[in-house]
Amino acid sequence: MARKAFLTSIRTSFEQAICTLEALGHDIGVDKGLVNQIFSANSTYVVRFGVRLRGEMHTFTGYRSVHSEHFEPVKGGIRYAPNVKQNEVEALAALMSFKCALVEVPFGGAKGGLVIDPRKWSEGELERITRRFTQELSKRDLISPSQNVPAPDIGTGEREMAWIADEYLKLHPAELNAWACVTGKPISRGGIEGRTEATGRGIQYALRAFFDNTRDLKKTGLSSGLAKKRVIVQGLGNVGFYAALFLSTEDDAIVTHVIERSGSIVNQNGINIQKLRDYINTNGTVEGFPGFVPEGTKLLEEQTDILIPAAKELVITETNASSIKAPLIVEAANGPISAEADKILLDMGKIIIPDMYANAGGVTVSYFEWIKNLSHIRFGRMQRRVEEARFGALIEGITSVTGAKFPKHLEKRAIEGGKEIDLVRSGLEDTMRSTYEVISETWNSHQDIKDLRMAAMIVAIKRIAQSYSSMGI
Repeated sequence: MARKAFLTSIRTSFEQAICTLEALGHDIGVDKGLVNQIFSANSTYVVRFGVRLRGEMHTFTGYRSVHSEHFEPVKGGIRYAPNVKQNEVEALAALMSFKCALVEVPFGGAKGGLVIDPRKWSEGELERITRRFTQELSKRDLISPSQNVPAPDIGTGEREMAWIADEYLKLHPAELNAWACVTGKPISRGGIEGRTEATGRGIQYALRAFFDNTRDLKKTGLSSGLAKKRVIVQGLGNVGFYAALFLSTEDDAIVTHVIERSGSIVNQNGINIQKLRDYINTNGTVEGFPGFVPEGTKLLEEQTDILIPAAKELVITETNASSIKAPLIVEAANGPISAEADKILLDMGKIIIPDMYANAGGVTVSYFEWIKNLSHIRFGRMQRRVEEARFGALIEGITSVTGAKFPKHLEKRAIEGGKEIDLVRSGLEDTMRSTYEVISETWNSHQDIKDLRMAAMIVAIKRIAQSYSSMGI
């Protein structure tokens, strides 16, 4: 794909980072020719297939783009949307390559899409369409535990991943690792605990890592600790919901605004996120919930400590960037800030935790699910009871030597072995914290690196370049 088309398809702050990186390529020790190669998609496949529905034949168009195979399998979601385009899929595949390299997940980048409006089809019809799409992908080795592993994206979820995995198994009955052909599956079908919450949980861990870095936190003017920090969340889908829930219930942050398509909820004392989510699930709208106001994205400009756009791309553009008051913005969605807005915010001194890092929790836990499927055993099954026996003996020894009773409220926490959800969260937190340390060090060690986005890009590009170099490229 040509560089111009690539940049046109992105249209977000990611473009700004690429342009700057090209200028810095030689200074960071990466050959500019290799940088250009890294920005190009290796291959894109277009499939068209027919499905007889409602008494007639309907033709669907699907895409699967492979950006980089410096690691295999390649990884990336499949989205169902009426506006899916080839350029968009290729750009998102590139972003996946950079994201995986950044968090040291050994996957190349890929992305897929089907041009369809899921709301216009019944569940049974969607299943037939999905299974036919799977057949087309499988014919071309565009789905495979060892080569190409899709995941959920916009318009898809656990249900679609279960259909894909089941169809792949029917097509490859002798494939021992067939369930590893996709991630994001239901727990009962080879999924993993913590996958649904993973991206939102990753946002929480990213913020904790940022607030623990006093050098970077000082640049925002915010005080230490997440407790009592005021938060605006745009979008209460899967990512926004879990991020808001965990920040408010576990870190004592105050979510004052939730912005949705049908309006917003405002409560300066803090919104009960679980009750709001339950209300939306029941009523399909936020209208009628206490604190409802008809305003939408205009509320992004309200005074707050942390702004989390978690819904869609390009919600902050050159038209509203100068009105953003939050000193810290966390890109929970992909590309919520335009290239022009990114420059305005940077000139204003705003700190942006970029999407490439902030929302990497999903692919990180997808990696854990893939490993689980290959090992054919759930995490914690072998060691949990051994850990409980070991720590139980340790506590018994302490009490016998000291003659004092071990505090009951700590005893259970000390003895209980790690369940799968505990191990997943531990691995995710370690990934987000260690990655932030590398990004921060890069940001603060080079005077030409102006923000966290550029620092993250440099870390990712250098790691991909090292992989290519080791392959003799």
